Amino acid sequence: MAKEDLNTEQKILLAAKKIFVEKGLEGARMQEIADEAGINKALLHYYFRSKDKLFDGVFKEAFASLLPSILSLLKQDIPLFEKIRLFTSQYIEIFKENHYIPGFVLHELNRNPKRIIDLISTVGIKPEIFMKQVEEEVEKGTIQPIDPRDLIVNMLAMCIFPFVAAPILKNIIFNKDEEAFALFIDERKKTVPQFIINSLKKNV
Repeated sequence: MAKEDLNTEQKILLAAKKIFVEKGLEGARMQEIADEAGINKALLHYYFRSKDKLFDGVFKEAFASLLPSILSLLKQDIPLFEKIRLFTSQYIEIFKENHYIPGFVLHELNRNPKRIIDLISTVGIKPEIFMKQVEEEVEKGTIQPIDPRDLIVNMLAMCIFPFVAAPILKNIIFNKDEEAFALFIDERKKTVPQFIINSLKKNV
């Protein structure tokens, strides 16, 4: 594909991302996305035949930056606590750079959960390796007994919630101080994994 084509496609995806975040799939209009991208509707349809195809493109692009490093990390033969530190800090950093992803996904989960589940299943997220590692550490007695599913949910929730609730946190807790909120997010790359690890350590 020519460089000009790539630039046009990227402009469309960026415009669609903005509109989908604001209005969701159902509320977005192809003409509105074309206007945001600065192109005509016919050209938009040339690249993406339907709104559904465009949504798929935006969703997969959003996860393209997230998944390779996360999937690679889950497969690495490294200690559990180190994996937790890397996993949570990488997740938070990626959401910091792509803050729209959690809200974008949650909006569509409320509207059409099957669509999101099907899309995620196509990109190869398999937590079994991590879950097995947790089970092995529990069996060896090196960590507190825990259901690996609980651990995964706790890790994801602690990473995702500040981004989903950002408007509330910024206005109520941080008194509209954007810089303080940004520093808080950076600090969570350390505090979140430490909190989780402390909860797993055996009491001596």
